[in-house]
Amino acid sequence: MKARGRTSLLAALLAMLLVGFATLLPAWSDLEGRAFDTASTLSPRLPDRPGVVIVAIDEPSFSALGQKWPWSRDKHAQLIEALRRSGAKAIGFDVVFADPSTPQADAALAGAMGKDVALASSKQLVTRSYGDTLIETQPLPQLVAAGAQFGVASVTADGDGVLRTMPEPDSSMEALLRTSGGAPKRADGDRMIQYFGPAGSYPTVSYYQALDPETYLPPGFFKGETVLIGLALQTELAVAEGGADAFETPYTMRTGMLTPGVEVQATIFDNLKNGLSIARAPQWSLYLLLALGAAAGLAASHFQILWLRALALIAILAVALGGSWLLLAEARLWLSPVNFAASATLAVLFIGALDFAIEQRRRSEVQGAFSQYISPTMVKRLIEDPSLLQLGGVRRDITILFADIRGFTTISEALQDEPEALVHLINDILTPLSDIVIDHGGTIDKYMGDCIMAFWNAPLDDPDHALHAVEAGRAMVEVMPQINAAIADRLPAGTQIKIGVGINTGSCVVGNMGSKQRFDYSVLGDAVNAASRLEGQSKELGVPLVIGAATAEVIGDALDMRHVGDVVLRGKAAAMPAYTLAALLHLGDAKN
Repeated sequence: MKARGRTSLLAALLAMLLVGFATLLPAWSDLEGRAFDTASTLSPRLPDRPGVVIVAIDEPSFSALGQKWPWSRDKHAQLIEALRRSGAKAIGFDVVFADPSTPQADAALAGAMGKDVALASSKQLVTRSYGDTLIETQPLPQLVAAGAQFGVASVTADGDGVLRTMPEPDSSMEALLRTSGGAPKRADGDRMIQYFGPAGSYPTVSYYQALDPETYLPPGFFKGETVLIGLALQTELAVAEGGADAFETPYTMRTGMLTPGVEVQATIFDNLKNGLSIARAPQWSLYLLLALGAAAGLAASHFQILWLRALALIAILAVALGGSWLLLAEARLWLSPVNFAASATLAVLFIGALDFAIEQRRRSEVQGAFSQYISPTMVKRLIEDPSLLQLGGVRRDITILFADIRGFTTISEALQDEPEALVHLINDILTPLSDIVIDHGGTIDKYMGDCIMAFWNAPLDDPDHALHAVEAGRAMVEVMPQINAAIADRLPAGTQIKIGVGINTGSCVVGNMGSKQRFDYSVLGDAVNAASRLEGQSKELGVPLVIGAATAEVIGDALDMRHVGDVVLRGKAAAMPAYTLAALLHLGDAKN
């Protein structure tokens, strides 16, 4: 596995672990809850018709009856009888009749009880110093004895205060469903409530209207209906009088409205009646999604172009979100996409940050390694396209140039007591010569005292490398008068700096060479040695620039060259033809 692959994998694993730790935080549960709220309220599956008509204990009814809460129970008895006369199939109360009131009122309510009535009980977990105690409050025994069924109406909100979880199997709505002749369609396991709309989604009439339906309601309004009676108060006054009994639901995030508890119970009734409640995915599947998300983020990060990577991530997230919603809508299963999406996104961000750091380091390395040896344009190209640079070693045709300053030994001896002046002098000579190499697209390999070694056609391809090297050599020779003029006041009287240049072309190995601690981008091969030897032959041949036969052959007729003799290089048996530029023959005084 390549180094980037390993580091990318580690970054993806780190993203997965961080998201895994985040899932332990309460805020993460809230985030998953909000994701459910969004998904479950997006085109929710609705029952064929509302299974319940709500009779609301509301502000208009308080005004009409002129009583404070709790109302006299004989009013509830009157309501039950009125609903029966109107043809109601079943009657449920989202009110707990736990404590006795007056004997006459309790007797009246008990007298109205029957198998068509379902009452509410409550359960409350009380925490004390010696442990937790579950307290259940049931309806008055005489009401149950009169034939009424009952179930637990208590509901439990999630940690963020939103009511999403279906009640236990002994709920009051199961009792009401059985009372109406239905059977609960409850699946095993932890289930979530499918809401069908915000507050006000169920047909609702006021309590006082239901007491006198002939006056206030259309004929047959309650015929064959299951009726649920409960508080539906919204004002602060109502809270003071008995508690608003309203809850946050998934629609609260969108509407800012609470839903009355009686409407929540109606929603639970329809979930049970129609089998619309939603199963939570097992916990292990959420952890599996962490790993799948990290893997997806790793896959998206294979794209090196930033916008392609972002597009791949968006596509992955869209598939995840769409798949999660389809599972909820069609399979009634909530598989939260939050873990997957967070793991995938964080993996892409981590890998992106890692890639950025690696890229910055690579740019810095390239710039540091080459900025002093090649032109800024070439450095920029290498930074923008790293594939152009093969640091591991490659064989290619290279043109090599050696340039040696003639007469510098005399100058060194004259300045031996002034080392700083000597250094400044050699720098002032080599700087313009180096600029010429760079300006002609060459790469400076190294400085060897008063000698420069440079080469062409690496690290970037240069089809005319031989031509550019010879032109650079010519420019070096021609710039020497200007250099001499610039440093004349620092040279011994009558002294002039001259130069000898040797150029050759051949197949070489080019790449980073050296030790683990230090290496240079350099070239190796017979052509390098030949170029060095040709530079040394410039004295004997009497010309400042000596061009090897291989270089001359590559250049062809592009330049006017003259044969200046044949040389036998050290270690070679056959003589090599040597050439120079016709324009430089008049400078043939390199022996001096």
